[in-house]
Amino acid sequence: VQLVESGGGLVQPGGSLRLSCAASGFTFSSYYMSWVRQAPGKGFERVSSIDLGGGTTYYADSVKGRFTISRDNDKNTVYLQMNSLKPEDTAVYYCMRALVDWGQGTQVTVS
Repeated sequence: VQLVESGGGLVQPGGSLRLSCAASGFTFSSYYMSWVRQAPGKGFERVSSIDLGGGTTYYADSVKGRFTISRDNDKNTVYLQMNSLKPEDTAVYYCMRALVDWGQGTQVTVS
């Protein structure tokens, strides 16, 4: 299983970023996928999840209405579109397969 995140960076408050997670080594369309984050000095927070076909999604209250998760099963990729970013969104964002397998993470800094 390999999960490779990209798209993080430094952005001003109110800005946007789109994270991508390229998956390989397993049948991507058979697993729900999630984004989890860890802010400095804090625990992990599940930000968003998406089911196999993309029809059902979950969002943490802290990001609801600002973030959108999507997936492309043909490209084995899951995305997280993040709009109206706030300083409290600063964290390392991880892509996860079924809340079991992790990627290496991508840093998002809102400042």
